[in-house]
Amino acid sequence: MQDTVKDADGAGIAAPQVGRTERICLALISGKMIPLINPKITSKSKEQESAEEGCLSLPDIAVSVPRSVEISLKYMDAKGKPQERKLRDFDARVVQHEVDHLEGILIVDYAQNV
Repeated sequence: MQDTVKDADGAGIAAPQVGRTERICLALISGKMIPLINPKITSKSKEQESAEEGCLSLPDIAVSVPRSVEISLKYMDAKGKPQERKLRDFDARVVQHEVDHLEGILIVDYAQNV
């Protein structure tokens, strides 16, 4: 997964995008690619912003997606240690996008007229 996202210059990737069923994703957080094992968004701000998103699974497609500006996240790190974070703005958007993949949701599911 790391090679795939690096080669594509992506901000994240989820296991289903490479044919895996595990609840694992990689997300660019504070400039570092962080592995998130069994991530769970525990809260989302009511405040949302819409922005164009692309996806490694859907090259050449961009969709305006509304996302919460701030989230709280629980996950296990690569060593199996439980972690909690509050994320804002781009970091929160990337994690929400990758968790959507783990739930079977793609950016086109947000499109109004596809």
